[in-house]
Amino acid sequence: MIKPDVKPENNNFSSGPCSKRPGWNLSVLENAVLGRSHRSSLAKDRINYLIKNVKEILSIPNDYYIGIVPGSDTGAIEIALWNLIGTQPVQMLVWDSFGNDWAKDLKEQLQVSDLNIQNVEYGSIPNLYNINFNDDIIFNFNGTTAGVKVPHLDWIPINRNGLTICDATSAAFAMEMDWRKLDVATFSWQKCLGGEGGHGILILSPNAVERINTYNPPWPVPKLFNLKKNSKINLSIFEGSTINTPSLLCIEDFIDALEWTKKTGGLKGLIEISNENLRLIKDWVKKTDWVDFLAQDEMTISNTSICLKFSDLILSKLDVENQDILEKNIVKILENENVAYDIGSYRSAPPGLRIWGGPTINPNDIKLLFPWLQWAFEDTYKLLKKGN
Repeated sequence: MIKPDVKPENNNFSSGPCSKRPGWNLSVLENAVLGRSHRSSLAKDRINYLIKNVKEILSIPNDYYIGIVPGSDTGAIEIALWNLIGTQPVQMLVWDSFGNDWAKDLKEQLQVSDLNIQNVEYGSIPNLYNINFNDDIIFNFNGTTAGVKVPHLDWIPINRNGLTICDATSAAFAMEMDWRKLDVATFSWQKCLGGEGGHGILILSPNAVERINTYNPPWPVPKLFNLKKNSKINLSIFEGSTINTPSLLCIEDFIDALEWTKKTGGLKGLIEISNENLRLIKDWVKKTDWVDFLAQDEMTISNTSICLKFSDLILSKLDVENQDILEKNIVKILENENVAYDIGSYRSAPPGLRIWGGPTINPNDIKLLFPWLQWAFEDTYKLLKKGN
């Protein structure tokens, strides 16, 4: 194959931190509230403006609480676990590495005694219709490292005794979410809208708030995790007074991403972009014999962290060492050519590629990526076969 000559305009296909929005530049930060206390009225106005826009764009119910917390999505989900878990049995649904991390927290850090971990291999998803909703249920809406998402939330009943705790970091702003099915949802800014790292969003239902108000965990809760004040939920956290000092530069950057979202058609527009990116990749995979989707069920294929594996046809012709070399060399070639950055599979996933298809990625750049992928594959595969 002849080397392509037209490159994607945007070569940032990383699954996190993800690409900035189209047209982003440093000038969008000019109005950031710098050198001021984050407790000042001006800074709190910007923080609350951010929260207001998140609630409106995602259509989060008015009686839900939204707060900015430290530590990106990891911080947000661990704050939820440390404050809420312990009154009910827990079911942890695991199909990617981050779900496995939360399971480890539950087992080794919080030492939950009544814990049921449903763990499946990369590409699969646990049985969503064999769950006791008297228990607390913890799951990832989208497994970023596996490219597998829950197809919908119909499996969660509206009336339930346990809480549903959802890590939604590579789903929020790219997938439909029925908020009444979720008691806790978390995400980070650096995923679907390409914000900066270090800050997380924590969303709580009235039932989650009630749990916080009536339950005192048996383990120590560090200040950075503590959602209570005077034995009740600290409402100021959800009114612009963050637990610790946020970056007001990052606040302004995420506000810019939210303003861009509104100009792009809101949540519907973002979902359409992500779905189009996935459609293009599906069409390419159908006519490409060396890759398949890692997700085994088409209904569960992620439209953001799109994970591909090398096909059985190719794997049968390469030993394990060369399978790994195939991935690494394709990634290296495309990075050296300034065509695509950071598209290798997650380190614990099967050899293959992971292409971010979230809403800040222009579908035309996805189209322009395909001939480069084919060229890099053919160049590498030829060398590996020659070496054998």
